[in-house]
Amino acid sequence: MKYIMTFFWSFLLVTMLNYVAGSIAGIASFDFMTGLIASVVLSVIVIVMTSAIPDGEVADH
Repeated sequence: MKYIMTFFWSFLLVTMLNYVAGSIAGIASFDFMTGLIASVVLSVIVIVMTSAIPDGEVADH
């Protein structure tokens, strides 16, 4: 479930960023596939980063 929600939120945020940045830049067309590909890449990066972080407390040495 966490993978689905990670993709869902990354898709929403990247698509919103794609639309807003395109509007500011004056690009007339909205490219859906660019947002989809970027959201998949962002999802994979977030999942890899969270798997690298330990779950428990780290001992203080």
